[in-house]
Amino acid sequence: MAVSEVYVLGGYQTDFSRNWTKENKHFSALMRECVEGALERCEIAPEEVQSAHVGNFAAELYCKQGHLGAFFTEVHPSFSGLPTSRHEAACASGSIALLAAAAEIEAGRYGLQAVVGIEQMKTVSPAQGGEFLGTAAWFADEAQGVEFPFPKLFGRLGDEYDERYGLDDAHLAEISRINYENAQRNPNAQTRHWYMNAEHAKSRGDDNPVVGGRIRVSDCSQVTDGAACVFLASRDYAKKFARGAGLKLSELPRIKGWGHNTARLRFADKISESRGQRYVLPHVRSTIESAMRRAGIADVNGIDGIETHDCFTTSEYMAIDHFGITAPGESWKAVEEGWIAADGRHPINPSGGLIGAGHPVGATGVRQMLDAFLQVTGRAGDYQVEGARNFQTLNIGGSGTTSVSFVVGR
Repeated sequence: MAVSEVYVLGGYQTDFSRNWTKENKHFSALMRECVEGALERCEIAPEEVQSAHVGNFAAELYCKQGHLGAFFTEVHPSFSGLPTSRHEAACASGSIALLAAAAEIEAGRYGLQAVVGIEQMKTVSPAQGGEFLGTAAWFADEAQGVEFPFPKLFGRLGDEYDERYGLDDAHLAEISRINYENAQRNPNAQTRHWYMNAEHAKSRGDDNPVVGGRIRVSDCSQVTDGAACVFLASRDYAKKFARGAGLKLSELPRIKGWGHNTARLRFADKISESRGQRYVLPHVRSTIESAMRRAGIADVNGIDGIETHDCFTTSEYMAIDHFGITAPGESWKAVEEGWIAADGRHPINPSGGLIGAGHPVGATGVRQMLDAFLQVTGRAGDYQVEGARNFQTLNIGGSGTTSVSFVVGR
């Protein structure tokens, strides 16, 4: 059975350095700016949008607000009555929203869909926010009463690599340095004006304190307010859109492949299942491989760049070998050889990723999709990967629990 084509028409992201609570702006203002910005940038009339999907992790906790699909209808009078829905899968919420929208296009239900990823996180103290994030794990067993549970869980990922293959924390520090450096070229990155160098990232002193286990401040993604919106379209709508923009259909990117797997929730159960296997998180590996296979791409050498889920440096270290850039356990080779740098053989996170660009949890998957679109259309500006035609994303919810990957290309 042939699969319908799903095209990516573009979108918009907010400036991830902003603090919407300090600006005294409601969650709905974040949604409005994001969607209106996408409509304007893509030159799409509100009346053309046929459905909307919202990815969000925990607005009920951070903002005391649920029923987020309804907030899309507040953006424009034409959206009243539109079919909308909200999707949650922890940090992979945005990608799950994208999968749902793409499936409806493939089913022939709608020709043009808006997908919004959104999170407002700077409403509470870091300790309270850490507890909220703990609900993405098995809360009673892994997070309750634990200060900053997720750095500790991803610290255990590093410990597992260390036990199986050996791990030098200097390689984690270099991953951090690269992402901060890349973010300086991204006008929407949260840390674009921050200072970070190799010495600071490697520091094990008071200026780079431990957050959990082997994870230090420089190893962590950011607490971020932000939203991103992209438009997905059917072939028929994309043809009309291309004509209006003076383009050929072949010049519009499309979702060439996707992967989606869900592992067991407890980190210990994941590790127990992977004992004796080549990959530490085999379901993440399967997700990446599925997206490549559906895209008709043999291996990572057919991918021009990657936007991966570096919630911590250990998750990017894992992604390097899970993408097949190196053999399992040898991610350090790609770090040492400069392969993952913006001008390397396998650029990872030219946007700055979650460490550099920011991590508004429910928005990250959609932001990755938007950056993939910008790269393959040559619109990424100062962080453009030269000659990019195929970009792959990896978005992870929980401690490697929900994994989603897309291959976007022309």
